[in-house]
Amino acid sequence: MAATVLFVGLLVLLLIGVPIAIALGLSSLAFTVFATDDSPVIIAQKLFDTMEHTTLLAIPFFILSAHFLTTGGVSQRLVDFAKALVGWMHGGLAMATVVACMFFAAISGSSPATVVAIGSIMIPGMIKAGYDKRFAVGVVATSGSIGILIPPSIPMIVYADAVEESVGKIFIAGILPGILMGSFLLLATWFTAKRMGMPREPWRGWGYLAQAFVRAFWGLLLVVIVVGGIYGGVFTPTEAAAVAAVYSAFIALVVHKDMGIRDIPDVMLQSAKMTSVLLFIIACAMIFAHVLTEEQIPQHLAQSVLSSQPSPWMFLLLVNVILWFAGDFMEPSAILLIMAPLFHPIAVSLGIDPVHLGIVMTTNMEVGMITPPVGLNLYVAAGLSGMSLGEVTRAALPWMFVLIAALLVITYVPWISMALVEALY
Repeated sequence: MAATVLFVGLLVLLLIGVPIAIALGLSSLAFTVFATDDSPVIIAQKLFDTMEHTTLLAIPFFILSAHFLTTGGVSQRLVDFAKALVGWMHGGLAMATVVACMFFAAISGSSPATVVAIGSIMIPGMIKAGYDKRFAVGVVATSGSIGILIPPSIPMIVYADAVEESVGKIFIAGILPGILMGSFLLLATWFTAKRMGMPREPWRGWGYLAQAFVRAFWGLLLVVIVVGGIYGGVFTPTEAAAVAAVYSAFIALVVHKDMGIRDIPDVMLQSAKMTSVLLFIIACAMIFAHVLTEEQIPQHLAQSVLSSQPSPWMFLLLVNVILWFAGDFMEPSAILLIMAPLFHPIAVSLGIDPVHLGIVMTTNMEVGMITPPVGLNLYVAAGLSGMSLGEVTRAALPWMFVLIAALLVITYVPWISMALVEALY
């Protein structure tokens, strides 16, 4: 009964248009005041407690790193390298978009930042080269969502914090699923482009490819520094985020010199805006999760689900369906903080590794980034292209089915998530 009242209150607030963070906080506060004996002061205490999670400190640093990379011209160099790599194939510019998004995702950790950085270059470029505008926008909006799955990833940090799992394990587990997701998109792009007779770039030789790699080297090196540093024991994921921010600023200001000292205040301001919004959502979501825990809703849910003796594959299917529905209305970090504590004990009881569950949930968040009405990538792509939200949604729809197909493979082939984790840990 308690769970019903709490979730109904949240749903009502969302349906009348209350922002997700406010809806989470208000429903938690109302439930605490009217349905429990706890003091509402505990809500304020939980807000401050949330900011004491050192794992979450990585989020503002990765956001700052992404803004330095976006402003500093690294995205253009990654695009040039991707074009040299796959631009000569059918639909070469579109395939280069997918590859560039994978590269940028691996150094930014942010899906919207990936869409902005790559989409601002590739959408006009594809349209100028003769690509259909809807095709171009759909590819960018969908490929940008890979930023959630390829480490470093902000939603992965949120999941790890919610279930007290190793961020390093979650990061390493996302590498192969991220490559698989990108491969699915590349195959779908190549097949569609060949069938529609879309243009391709001429092959410019190995020398040009080597030159493009050299120009993109400093950006690509960030992946080695962050991932290698974590698994080499040089620094923690939180420290890796700080290193990424400093290194990104060094690239932009000293190496490439695409931005000057005068641009730093604007970069800091934009990063602070995005960080404040995201951390406020996380704080309110953690209040909601605290209320769930205090009412022992996860435990009761686990007992009721396990009493029906579901098979692991049926449970994972249920997880995908619930997350797909939640992704229509909620922001990824809020979903993970609310749902992860609910699903985690059930998964453990069924013998499902929490790391694999985290990858399944994170992949669902990727699908949610292009699912209306809350899919953030759709809004970003609409702003870049000048198209309406409805037009961008229709453009991304075919690619959504590609993501869902990859999601099912990742869900039911745990080896993809666990192979590198088992090898390293």
